[in-house]
Amino acid sequence: MIIAIDIGNTHIVIGGIDRDRTYFIERVSTVRTRTELEYAVDIKNVLDIYGIRPDEVEGGIVCSVVPQITDILKYAAEKILHREVMVVRPGLKTGLNILIDFPDQLGSDLVAGAVAGIVHYPVPQIIFDLGTASTASVIDAKKNYIGGLIYPGIMVSLEALTGHASQLQGVSLENPGRIIGKNTVECMQSGILNSNAAIIDGIVSRVEEELGQKATVIATGGLARKVVPMCRSKILLDEELLLKGMLIIYEKNKRRSAKN
Repeated sequence: MIIAIDIGNTHIVIGGIDRDRTYFIERVSTVRTRTELEYAVDIKNVLDIYGIRPDEVEGGIVCSVVPQITDILKYAAEKILHREVMVVRPGLKTGLNILIDFPDQLGSDLVAGAVAGIVHYPVPQIIFDLGTASTASVIDAKKNYIGGLIYPGIMVSLEALTGHASQLQGVSLENPGRIIGKNTVECMQSGILNSNAAIIDGIVSRVEEELGQKATVIATGGLARKVVPMCRSKILLDEELLLKGMLIIYEKNKRRSAKN
């Protein structure tokens, strides 16, 4: 088993995974001012909750969209595991052929998701990652990463709505069970969830038109479970996709290190 750590803008996902199973997935808040020791305590607490000793963990890998704390989490994990922890960044072997203008600018989370996508699912494919920012990655029929889309995430949209409309207050993101809301809360819930489902359906249709063929559509990220059931497109929900990708990248580089 390895520890895979996905650092997002809102949450940090800590997972234990090997080829056979995922042992756990937990989330802690992303706080840019926290120290290496504080994050080390988080990692140790997660392992303790699941009764896992650090010496049972083979290694670790980090991917991050928050550069300020990438190395802090790396060193925090090393403090607990007493092993070197990899970071998904340019120079690490991924096996992914990236055909965009500036390959080094592709987020490590998108790299990890695409690596898992091409291993576990048919191509071409569209991978949606619904987090603070929502992204769609497009993989062509030759398993090349050819580009994608970025648009405001669900919570960003909701916060913008409540922040700029004084009569609208924060609501929980629950499906009201109908498209036409009967009160302010239901209207906001339906509006946010159905608009994001419609965005996904629209993107799928337009990307497939540009590709000239149908694609496998995969969704991951903390809010995917809330939106996917409301989509009309056929979408595969895989909440472990990034962890699977990080495991694949870890194993590729572990083998390379062993050869060296």
